[in-house]
Amino acid sequence: MPPNPVSRLSTESLVERYYEPLYRFALSLSGSEASAADLTQETYYLWASKGEQLRDKTKVKTWLFTTLYREFLSGQRHDSRFRHQDLEQSNDELPLVEPNLANCLDAGLVLEALHRVDEAFRVPVTLFYLQELSYLEIAETMEVPIGTVMSRLSRGKEQLRTLLADASLPQDSKIVRLPLPKKGVGRAAG
Repeated sequence: MPPNPVSRLSTESLVERYYEPLYRFALSLSGSEASAADLTQETYYLWASKGEQLRDKTKVKTWLFTTLYREFLSGQRHDSRFRHQDLEQSNDELPLVEPNLANCLDAGLVLEALHRVDEAFRVPVTLFYLQELSYLEIAETMEVPIGTVMSRLSRGKEQLRTLLADASLPQDSKIVRLPLPKKGVGRAAG
């Protein structure tokens, strides 16, 4: 009688038994050897961190293949939302930043500009840059979803960038910046 494939569920034994078929499956999905290797490795990483939660150990093969497929789909969704573009193709979309802007800013000017950012956006920006909290830590601190933190950080950084750019313009400059929208005007602070 052949040995039971799930009698020893160590990661090493599962790699020996299922690596090749998992890799072939990943290769058929992704069409890339590097992506297939990454998907297979991620599947085993997930097994190492969550595998003990599997109640029916006879379903380990199904769990591995399902997990690999879900990781592939997750990557596809991410890639469809965040398309890769070369920097040369996106030059006109990038913000114009003066090369010496960072050298001429001082901490006082940055803090002054930060205090002019709308409060809804200032708090996450402050927690992120000055307190060095992660998105998750900011979400827990503010008791808001992590997506809200990401949105507020994005808008706060944009306001701060605009304020700093205005502050760095020479007094006799002919460039006129449009004012930032007031609270309650335009999009709601989210």
